[in-house]
Amino acid sequence: MKILVTGAVGFIGSHTAERLKHLGHDVVGLDNFSPYYSESLKKLNERDLEKIGIQVIKKDLRDTDLKESLPLDIEYIFHFAAQPGISSSSSFEDYFSNNIIATKNLIDYALKLPNLKLFVNIGTSSIYGLEATFPEDIAPKPASHYGVTKLAAEQLVLQKSREKQLKACSLRLYSVFGPRERPEKMYTKLIACGFNQEEFPLFDGSAKHLRSFTYVDDIVDGVVSVIGKENLVDGEVINLGTEIEHTTQDGIDAVEKIMDMTIKINHVEARAGDQWRTKANIDKARKLLNYNPETTLLEGVEKQVAWYKENFL
Repeated sequence: MKILVTGAVGFIGSHTAERLKHLGHDVVGLDNFSPYYSESLKKLNERDLEKIGIQVIKKDLRDTDLKESLPLDIEYIFHFAAQPGISSSSSFEDYFSNNIIATKNLIDYALKLPNLKLFVNIGTSSIYGLEATFPEDIAPKPASHYGVTKLAAEQLVLQKSREKQLKACSLRLYSVFGPRERPEKMYTKLIACGFNQEEFPLFDGSAKHLRSFTYVDDIVDGVVSVIGKENLVDGEVINLGTEIEHTTQDGIDAVEKIMDMTIKINHVEARAGDQWRTKANIDKARKLLNYNPETTLLEGVEKQVAWYKENFL
């Protein structure tokens, strides 16, 4: 199977591209190498992909010439590329262009592919809003520009499924962590602060926030399991994550336990739009995909600390 992975040098996209390659697929990566965070980390991920024979095309999905720039024999698309997270440094225009316009352009390209079996959109629990504990049929209430634009992107993709123009599904991911996590995300930042003896900026009130911290390999298990189930998942939204909840403080404690140190905390002003609770409802994923995440928080943190030490110390 020839598969296109967008956002291929990003955190979850790179892990998915690797898994697909190891499963025997012909994988083409695409990434615009956005300066949102350090290009050196993306280059590190790109080198790992190149070592196993995955070509990464440097291309921005906001360009309108995708048909001329990308292969036309693609059979599957996994669409990870997006303006990520909740960040004061990202404008609404950043979210709009990278999450909505880029997705629309990718859909237009997908409609030109004669052998396309499935378009897999990668969504987020932020679509649900400040509390994300619901089944997929609940009305979304996004509380950030990120959540709003990711919902719009998801609906653009599913619209084409409803119109019978292509088969598509959307996977809503929950609080993913592990090796290659972006440097501004919680666990990588905690680990970096610990090793560098710096203060970790903790948003006021967030220590009690509840999260479905899900190890990246468990997420990838669910993502790749849609292959071969095109008719079953067509038109569906499916949550992927763990049902086990941990507080942010539990996450801090786990990093401190694995690193055998106390990390200095600097309390900073609360962040607008930050979810206060996520707990993945994965009944649908269990039924359709036989999905069963198993990695514990401590196991995942141990692997992430080892990755950080190997690459940054």
